[in-house]
Amino acid sequence: MSLTIPSRIKISSQFDAGNVEVLDLTNPKDIQLSICHDNQSDFFQWFHFRVQGAATQPLNLRIVNAGQAAYVDGWPDYRAVASYDRETWFRVDTAYEADTGELVIQHTPAQNSIYFAYFAPYSWDQHLDLIGQAQQSALCEVHDIGTTLDGYDLNLLKISKASDDPTAKKQIWVTARQHPGETMAEWCAEGFIARLLDEDDALGQSVLEQADLYIVPNMNPDGSIRGHLRTNACGANLNREWETPTPERSPEVLAVRTLMQQSGVDLFLDLHGDEALPCNFIAGQEGAPHLSPEVLAQENSFKQDLEQINPDFQTARGYPPGKFGPETYTIAAFWVGREFNCPSMTLEMPFKDYDNRPDADFGWSPERSVKLGESLLYPVHQWLQAGL
Repeated sequence: MSLTIPSRIKISSQFDAGNVEVLDLTNPKDIQLSICHDNQSDFFQWFHFRVQGAATQPLNLRIVNAGQAAYVDGWPDYRAVASYDRETWFRVDTAYEADTGELVIQHTPAQNSIYFAYFAPYSWDQHLDLIGQAQQSALCEVHDIGTTLDGYDLNLLKISKASDDPTAKKQIWVTARQHPGETMAEWCAEGFIARLLDEDDALGQSVLEQADLYIVPNMNPDGSIRGHLRTNACGANLNREWETPTPERSPEVLAVRTLMQQSGVDLFLDLHGDEALPCNFIAGQEGAPHLSPEVLAQENSFKQDLEQINPDFQTARGYPPGKFGPETYTIAAFWVGREFNCPSMTLEMPFKDYDNRPDADFGWSPERSVKLGESLLYPVHQWLQAGL
């Protein structure tokens, strides 16, 4: 029996991290879309949607409000990602038309179902799998440290080895994805975690002999699931909440800050993505009034060690000192650095391709983010050795 199925193009975003509004779908060569704002916020830039019924048809997808997005300087030289199977994400032709403020994605799908996104998504199910797989290691404990405003779990991984003198071990904290649309941060955390849990990896095991690791792979479950760029369920930018977090507005930050104050912090890494700069870089505490020469030297050595071990990282470009002005101590790395007088750094990865080592097919990718996470073990190890 044959079926007569109507042929039509459909665009949807009713799934984990979906975000788009369809304005006009009548002409495949002039599809008009709009990115939805984060809830109770002016921020928007993350998009993630599915196109069905367009196999072999040239598509011209116009995001008409791109010129009002949070970081317009992120659009030039940017290319969107697409996937048929939600595992392999490749770059597609994309152009920002500054005169109209539109981001135009052009692609002819080979199959009837294809997904487009700002960067390769890291779904809530992937996050739960990451947590579940990590706790299969005897080195890892999973802890529930709070509940988000939308009712999701906030989990902490403690990765450590038994020691004859636990008090001698350093306390290292790593957080990722305070800004939910910066999914490369959780891909990076995945690589970092996997290497720590590899009992055949001598470098990772040496780190665990000298330090306890506390890792929050997703600081912002609500924003991640809602398809937000930068904020949680109530529109709070978590990386501007560290000086005065509250249960009503930023329970995620409050939970992590409370535990940090119990454990102490000797080294802190916060994993992020940057919309505009086409490179990987670390923003340390340079320019902050509290920063000591000793801690600044440790941060500089950390950057140099990472650059030495992974050519995907560079130190020539980054944020200028003093960039954040009066917001400085609302930001995780600055608050933690001042509170604990320790190296405290923000690792930024690009949404665009890394221009020093471009990849025409995939650009900066989940796979390279994972590898960069694995590489972080080397500067962590070098920092530990320098402190012996």
